[in-house]
Amino acid sequence: MPVGHGDEEVLAWWSPDPRAILPLDGLVVSRSLRRSRRRFEVRLDTAFADVLHACADPARTGRWITAEVAEAYVELHRLGWAHSVEAWTPEGELVGGLYGVHIGGLFAGESMFHHRTDASKVALVGLVDHLRAIGATLLDVQWATPHLRTLGVVEVHRTTYLKLLEHAVDQDVDWQTVTEAGSMER
Repeated sequence: MPVGHGDEEVLAWWSPDPRAILPLDGLVVSRSLRRSRRRFEVRLDTAFADVLHACADPARTGRWITAEVAEAYVELHRLGWAHSVEAWTPEGELVGGLYGVHIGGLFAGESMFHHRTDASKVALVGLVDHLRAIGATLLDVQWATPHLRTLGVVEVHRTTYLKLLEHAVDQDVDWQTVTEAGSMER
């Protein structure tokens, strides 16, 4: 997150303690969210730049994605480290999504957006489904907002998080590999 430092802005790195994670077996999907899932198609990595652009919308409160940050994430995506999960209408309109970084069994969520009710939540459910299917173990969401808590997000202390992180990044988990447990359009 860019912060002022004298006459210049510097990129700050945050490591909150406690750290918020979504246990992959702890996702809470309400009845209304199950219904919403039927209204959207979930896709992976088909519109990374569009998702990033929507998350960087200058009208959003707390916007932190500068042009330089966006450029870095586009490069990470090109290199295969950053990924998007998107919610599309049947008419082909991108209406929600999220993006983050995948390393081993870790997915570090960076930002999400929605233009239709529940679209970002549907993308999150799609992400969890995909992470389970590929054998990932850790979904880092950084901060536990009231909204994310309703979906099953919990906080863990830094020492616990660092152990989970070490285990996750040591795993050999390929974003593209899907087990028989599930598949999604890529």
